[in-house]
Amino acid sequence: MNSKEIIQKARKAGKCIPAFNIPHIPMMEPIVQAVTDENSVAMIQVARVEWEKMQAGSLERIAEEYAKCGNPGYTLLHLDHIPVIDEDYRSVDYLSYLRRAIQAGFQSVMIDGSRLSLEENIQATAQAVQLAHDAGIPCEAELGAVMGHESAVLPPYKEIFEKRLGFTKPEEAQRFVRESGCDWLSVAVGNIHGAIAEAVRNQKKPEAMLDISHIAVLEAAAGVPLVLHGGSGVKRAFLLNAFHTGIAKMNVGTEMRQTYEFALAEKSGDVAYAQDALYRRVRIFLHTYLENGDLKTQLGV
Repeated sequence: MNSKEIIQKARKAGKCIPAFNIPHIPMMEPIVQAVTDENSVAMIQVARVEWEKMQAGSLERIAEEYAKCGNPGYTLLHLDHIPVIDEDYRSVDYLSYLRRAIQAGFQSVMIDGSRLSLEENIQATAQAVQLAHDAGIPCEAELGAVMGHESAVLPPYKEIFEKRLGFTKPEEAQRFVRESGCDWLSVAVGNIHGAIAEAVRNQKKPEAMLDISHIAVLEAAAGVPLVLHGGSGVKRAFLLNAFHTGIAKMNVGTEMRQTYEFALAEKSGDVAYAQDALYRRVRIFLHTYLENGDLKTQLGV
């Protein structure tokens, strides 16, 4: 399958391609099997923070595992969140990570310049887009502030939503896509990332809402498929409406990570038990929560 074509097909059909993060290597196999058994389509992805602060190993390690258990008829390999400035506000050699991902066989990549000024974000993203397009793969970018990864304590969720804190601005989205050339745009519309700090990593995420009318305005302004980061914990009705409004890819991290980690703790490190719990959760999530069962048939792929 081709990543860019799949996302375009999802957008036209009012569907969404889930992208499952892999912070622990043994999570990949049950996720791929669940996607396959549901006759669905999904991305398998890893972010820099998941090998820096969790157990993903490296982007190359994820690519190696994907070569063993990925299913090309059902899954795609995506590089998530390579920041220009990371969650600890350190500069990152982002282009080197993108080159490594291309060499390792990732089918799409993401650069996150959201902690930069608009002009700096455009400049950095344009470099990443050129690198990706030269390799024949699409590049995702982010505009706005999808909060949660930073070490600082978040404001109350109600305040984030009511005050539209960090929300992507339509006029900036239009300029950003035009000047950067990105293929997909991650936007802030009420969604938040799962916390990654050790002290709060196991806490339940707030039940987030999405500003559907704002998504519609952004989709019209950007003219490219939109991406929802922080998909775990968003109310189902908001998600289904968002898929019909412009969201064609959704990142799912916290819910699946916690399912695996909690099961692992429950059975004193029994990996097989944790994998089975994750497998069952992914199938329920795809079939019931996202209405993504039999997605291959629905998209004609």
